[in-house]
Parts: sequence; C-alpha cells; structure tokens
Amino acid sequence: MNIDELKSVANAIVAKQKGVLAADESSPTIKKRFDSIKVESTEENRRRYREILFTTGGIERYIGGVILFDETLRQSTRDGTPFAKLLSSRGIAPGIKVDKGAKALALYPGDKVAEGLDGLRERLAEYKQLGAKFAKWRAVIEIDERDVPSAYGIRANAHGLARYAALCQEIDLVPIVEPEVLMDGAHDIERCEAVTSRVLEAVFAELDAHRVVFEGMLLKPNMVIAGMKCARQAGVQQVAEATMRCLTRYVPAAVPGIVFLSGGQSAEVATDHLNAMNAMGPHPWQVSFSYGRALQAPVLAAWKGQESNLAAAQKALLKRCQLNGLARDGKYARAMEAAG
Repeated sequence: MNIDELKSVANAIVAKQKGVLAADESSPTIKKRFDSIKVESTEENRRRYREILFTTGGIERYIGGVILFDETLRQSTRDGTPFAKLLSSRGIAPGIKVDKGAKALALYPGDKVAEGLDGLRERLAEYKQLGAKFAKWRAVIEIDERDVPSAYGIRANAHGLARYAALCQEIDLVPIVEPEVLMDGAHDIERCEAVTSRVLEAVFAELDAHRVVFEGMLLKPNMVIAGMKCARQAGVQQVAEATMRCLTRYVPAAVPGIVFLSGGQSAEVATDHLNAMNAMGPHPWQVSFSYGRALQAPVLAAWKGQESNLAAAQKALLKRCQLNGLARDGKYARAMEAAG
C-alpha cells in the first residue's frame, strides 16, 4: 500500500472548491433519466451524453473526480480518447462504481445489503489498468418501522464497506465509502440523525478493524434530513446543524474529505445545504459534494438528446459546478443575493 499516493489522490479530489461528479448511473437508472427527456437509452446515446459532460470547458476548476460505471470506463470520445485518459489529462481523477447493487438481506425483512465482494480484488486490478484512481461502494440503509434498519443490517453493510475499502487500498485505489441512509419514507429529521449516527459509528469501527487508512479514503454520506413523506420538513440551517453534529461525533478528523450525496434533493436545495454546512466551518475535513442528479438534472433538461443543444447543456453543467464551488466556501447564498 502506497499511503502517500492514496493521500495525494484523496486530497486532490477534494481540493479547494472541488467535488465529485457522480456519473455512475447503472443501465436501468440512466434509462429512467433518458426516458424523462424522451431519449432512447442506447449505448451510443449513453456514450455521447457522458462525452458532453466530460468535455465541458472549465469544470476542472470545480470537479476533482468523476465516478464512472463499468460501461463508461471502457468508452471513449468520438476521436478515440478513452474517457479515463481524457479526465486525467484535465486533472480530474477517474473513478469507478464497484458494488453490484443492494439486495434483500436474508431473514431480515426491510434490510438490504450491497453485493459484489466476490471477485472484487480481480475487478479492481482491471479497473486500475483501465485508468481508475479511486472506487466507490454504496450501501443502502432504509428507514421504515422502528426495527428497520436492524442492528445486524447496519453491521452487515458496515462490514461490506470495510472489506471493499481494504481491497481498494491494497491496490492503491482510494475508496469512497458510501453508507446512504435513504431519504425515502415518513421519518423525521431526529430519526434520520439517530440512524445515521448508528451507521457511521459501525462503519468506522469496521474500517478501523480492517486496517483501512483513514487519510487515504473519502466518505460519501447522506445529509441528515427528514424523509420525503414526512409532514415536518426541516429548514436548511437545521439540516446543516444536525448533519455537522452527527459527523463531528463519528467521523475521524484524519479523513481528508466528506463528499455528500444529494439523495434525491433538487439541485438548488442540495447546494443550499452544502453552503450552510461550510458557512458553519472550519471543519476537520473538507466538506464537499458528490452529486449525480443535483448536477445533471439541468444538463439533461437542456440537452434533450439534441446535438443543437450541446452548448446549452454544457453551460448548465458548468453553472451547477460553479455554484457548488461557491458553496464549498460557504459563499453560495451571498453570491446569489448579489446576483439578484
């Protein structure tokens, strides 16, 4: 394990104003995105869409890493440049999603566990040869009745995340550890904070037990937020305070950065929350983003599958990247007020 290399890549991904573009949608997920704009999800359309994202001018000032799907890591631009090589040439670290999705945890109704550990060491070696600098594994934690998630469900996912992270660091790939407490459901923000606390405590205990070097990893957690079906939605400042309180208690200061998932939040709300958290700083770690829909939704709406809309689509992406870059400094709200 080359600890210096791991630290260097991790810190570069979350350098000043920078975050992560999550472009690792699986084939079924990208189909849903394309269906919303009435574009057929063919391999070429998926390739072209990702090329539009990755060739947008100026995003390297705000994007330190891009998470790719297996298919995307193997694709190239129209002129034959592999996407991983293109991103690296722009100073953006290419990464790869390596879990194989969440499945029902046997004998624990309501709990799920991520699969994909079998053969992972060999897959990671191949991905590194293809140019990946980091990897990501997502564990899904649902909140339902009072007994979901179960203590064992949390422990099983924490163990899987730690095994994955150790395998990554063994081969000098930075692991992004993603324990996502879903914002689906009717739970309030207090319930989310309690569950997120239990999850983070278990995850870092397992990471430590597996000898994962905290300085050479990144954490991709959910924000502490009420479920979408909850009648009492928390305000921006309340979300920021609950999230920072939770993370300060359970995330070691040695971790270089926290890159939040947006989890179904709108582009504007996700940026509002990120801004509020950074405005409360300084924090022990870089507080950044790893957004998928919150960066891409405006791009898809502008593109619509039409080459004539390429400039508009890339302008939409650059704008969202710039705004989240401001939020990294806690300056988003003030900038918006000045612009208004």
